[in-house]
Amino acid sequence: MDKYIYFTLTPEALIASMLPPEDFGNYLAVGTKKRTRGQAIYFSIDKSKIVNHFKLSDIDKRCIAHDDGSPKRSVYISIYRVLELLPINALQELHLVTDDGRVLTLQRGEYTEEKEVTLHLYQQLCPVTPRIASAHSPKEFMQIVTDTTRPVSVPKLIFVELKLDDLATDPKSGSYDNLPYQNIDHLRDCLIGLKNDPGKATKTVIRFFQGELPYRVCKSGFFVGDQKSMVFYPFPSIDDLNEKYYTWWKSAHVISFK
Repeated sequence: MDKYIYFTLTPEALIASMLPPEDFGNYLAVGTKKRTRGQAIYFSIDKSKIVNHFKLSDIDKRCIAHDDGSPKRSVYISIYRVLELLPINALQELHLVTDDGRVLTLQRGEYTEEKEVTLHLYQQLCPVTPRIASAHSPKEFMQIVTDTTRPVSVPKLIFVELKLDDLATDPKSGSYDNLPYQNIDHLRDCLIGLKNDPGKATKTVIRFFQGELPYRVCKSGFFVGDQKSMVFYPFPSIDDLNEKYYTWWKSAHVISFK
């Protein structure tokens, strides 16, 4: 059987598996006996790009089929500082899994910054998980957070931009009827603070993200980067979600309202 390498974000881990991407996502979300439910986000990894960064020499011995011939589902390679040590060019497809095991696979794409000046909301996913409001574009935000000359920084970061709807341009009076955020008044206060103080880079909306990512409010997409480079995984348009990925989208949309 083929062997695959995956980088999971929750928890942060590098894992070898004999399961192909969709089966691996289903396994992470609902387990082998369908008794658990939990969202998962992970990347497929190019094994050839990480041989000098992680111990892979024993994978062929550890990641082997069970006695009954069933595939080995997971063999942990690393659980500490994985993103920091992982070359960005080793990242392949990004997989988003709903809590009932539906998998949406995203490819890298080109990011074009918005021309309109707006406020932004970023959910950091790895290695830290605060939800941050910012007046800076994704590229500028990446540069700020990964600037190791600052008192607080990380060497690499993965985050997703979330929708703000009317609050992006009018945080004081804008409508938020379609936004499922529980702490909407605090979010509005953070956005107003940023708009009134152009010198302020960011405002923390949630210090530690404990829930599941509401896929239905993903805006432009997912970003991975450091001071030297940034890669982008665009989130599908509403039309594509309804036409091409309807089963996944229906699952993600319903679960977001729990």
